[in-house]
Amino acid sequence: MTLKWITRAAGIILVMMTATLFADAVLAHHVLGRPAYALNEDSNTPPALQGESEIGEFSVTYMIYPAFPKPNEPGRINLHIKHRDTGKSYQGKVAFHTKDDGWLSMIGLGGAPARLGAQPNDDNVYRQRYVYHENGDYMVSASFDAGGETYVLDLPLRVGPAPAFGPIGLVVGLLIFILFAVNVIQRRRAVSGKIRQANELGR
Repeated sequence: MTLKWITRAAGIILVMMTATLFADAVLAHHVLGRPAYALNEDSNTPPALQGESEIGEFSVTYMIYPAFPKPNEPGRINLHIKHRDTGKSYQGKVAFHTKDDGWLSMIGLGGAPARLGAQPNDDNVYRQRYVYHENGDYMVSASFDAGGETYVLDLPLRVGPAPAFGPIGLVVGLLIFILFAVNVIQRRRAVSGKIRQANELGR
C-alpha cells in the first residue's frame, strides 16, 4: 500500500465524513419543524424537539420537554396520534422505551432498551415523564398497536451539553493527521532523493 494511495483514501473518507455532517445538519433542521398543536401547560416552555411524522395509517405529533434536558431533572414527552384518513385520535395505550444512542450503540454495545412506561389517552395526548441520570445521547421509542400491527416512533434526545468532540470529530481529526503525516513523509523522501542524486553526480 503506497503513501499516494493512503492519501487518496484518507481524502475520500474525509469528504464523505464532511458530507455526512452536512446531511445530519439538514436533517436536524427538518426535524425541528413547527408544532402542530399547543398545550396550555407548556405554553411558555419551548420543547427540545418537536415535529410530525407519518407512521403507516397514522400521523403522530410529538414534543419533548424541556428545551435543554439535564441529568436528574424531570422531563416529559407528549404525543398526539390520529388516523390520517379519518382524523380520529388513537384511543389505545402507548408504550415508551429508551436506550443509549451514543457511539457505542453504533457497534452494538449500547445495551438493552429500558421501559419508561405505558400511558393511556389523556384528552387525546399521551404524556410520558422521564429522568436521566447521566449526560448522553438517548433514543426514546414510542410504540402502539392498531389493526394487528405495531407502530414505532423513534425520537432522539440529548441530555446535558454535547461533548466538545464527538466520534465523528475524532475520526475527522485522525484523518487530517494522517494526511499531514503522509505529506511530511513524502516531502522527506523527495528531499532525500534529491540529496542522494546530487551526491551521486558529485562522485
